[in-house]
Amino acid sequence: MKDTTMVTFDRLLTHSSTGWQWQLPEIFNIAHACLRRHVEHNNGEKTALIVEDDLIGTRELSYAALDTLSGKFVATLRALGINAGDRVLIRLPNATDYPVSFFGCLKFGAVAVPTSTLLSPGEVAYIAADSGARVMVIHKSMWAELRAVVNELSPLEAVLLAGTGDMPADVEHAGIQVLDLEALLHSSPSDDAIVASSPNDPAYLVYTSGTTGYPKGVLHAHRSLLGRQPASHFWFDFREGDRILHSGKFNWTYVLGTGLMDPLFHGHTVVVHEGKSDASVWPKLIQKHSCTIFIGVPTIYRQILQKTGFTGADVPSLRHCMSAGEHLSDEMLLGWRQRFGRDIYEAIGMSECSYYISQNNQKPIRPGAAGFIQPGHDVALLNEHLQPASAGDEGMLAIPESDPGLFLGYWQLPEETAKSRRGGYFLTGDYARMDEDGYIWFIGRKDDIINTFGYRVSPHEIERVIKTHPGVADCVALGEPSGKDKTLVSVCVIRTPDATASEQDILAFGASNLAKYKAPRRVHFYQDFPRTSNGKVLRKQLLAELADKQTA
Repeated sequence: MKDTTMVTFDRLLTHSSTGWQWQLPEIFNIAHACLRRHVEHNNGEKTALIVEDDLIGTRELSYAALDTLSGKFVATLRALGINAGDRVLIRLPNATDYPVSFFGCLKFGAVAVPTSTLLSPGEVAYIAADSGARVMVIHKSMWAELRAVVNELSPLEAVLLAGTGDMPADVEHAGIQVLDLEALLHSSPSDDAIVASSPNDPAYLVYTSGTTGYPKGVLHAHRSLLGRQPASHFWFDFREGDRILHSGKFNWTYVLGTGLMDPLFHGHTVVVHEGKSDASVWPKLIQKHSCTIFIGVPTIYRQILQKTGFTGADVPSLRHCMSAGEHLSDEMLLGWRQRFGRDIYEAIGMSECSYYISQNNQKPIRPGAAGFIQPGHDVALLNEHLQPASAGDEGMLAIPESDPGLFLGYWQLPEETAKSRRGGYFLTGDYARMDEDGYIWFIGRKDDIINTFGYRVSPHEIERVIKTHPGVADCVALGEPSGKDKTLVSVCVIRTPDATASEQDILAFGASNLAKYKAPRRVHFYQDFPRTSNGKVLRKQLLAELADKQTA
């Protein structure tokens, strides 16, 4: 692939916030853009990736090394008889083998299927079967738990075991090809070929919660990286020589984008961690590697503030902090400013379109607001008739189908894909309002909005207020059923360490700081909340637990 295919896109990056236009090249491959392009521009020796692993220590890969190793992965797929468009399931910890496998798939034209290491064998089997994966890439330590399910997956032809050490003893009797990825990467030649992908060709398939109770696949094209560039400009604020530390795992779209593809596309260095997630790990890694950007979720920022004594003086290289996944409380933002002298810039996104609303350092952060619609994303707020909502009114966030960052469709679910797209828009199901200055105030998903005594109440508005109570570390607001056709506002609360705030204390605080119909009527205390593997609170599970308590 010649670098001339990138010329049109290079011009796209020069557009300002007042004149953004999408100019997609005819040929675009994510792996070429993130790896080979830098090698061709004589930047191959620059460090692309640093993995800090508690067990095996520090591993680094340059852009050239990552390009070469992913080329060896291409040769491996070719030798296995894999075809372009075939799916390759990747279930790995944060390790160098993850981007090697991911970018190798994209170079070859296969579709990468990232999955969490926290999934049960049954969940992995479901995703492998639903995606029709022909190859599975897992760590050697995972073989024992997945051994029993691989033979039940008829499309699956090979399992590649990553990591150092000996192969498991029972692989010869597995009834399927089980190969040592480390040995293959050592012995295979590097295949320099990169498929000349159209921007609309499938690149990766991620799974998210489905309406039927089963995960559903969200298929993204190579153009998804191009669609993420407004975030790179107006959320990241990249600068020359940046080193980006991300606290998450590569399998999550949040990390796959902000912690891998975006930084590498712009030629920066990514730092990730594998091991025990102690709160002090992150400031120490910022110190060790002179990281300039830190990306996490609110839980990570809260733990650093509450469980460590680090301050901004300890991490002088740090200049930019980012958060997503759930709302960051005003109190946490203030606490971070006081301790570290930095703002935390939030964003809103989803598996189907990554991050399209964010705060940025060109505008002051307005407490409680999610930020602005990023230039280039012509997002609309639509009313119940799918017409533009009036200024200041609540509406559903809708993304134009022409947005390059928008997914191709739900995997093998054409009816659900069609249902999500109406009038030229993808309907997100998220509700918000825009104020007179253009700030977006997130209300929540339709299912999360609390309907109480005839009022529609945003749980995020309640949470923002209750989190300012000095005894509250975290909280979730819910609409709790109470008798027939009656819903009360309740809050589930995690206290700060050593706090003794009672239910009456918090109820009184809510009554003093919220409108009467928004004020919580019940309080439930928790040590922690049920969460997804990525740290998001499982609101429906909390509601189910409360219902069980009522009937017990």
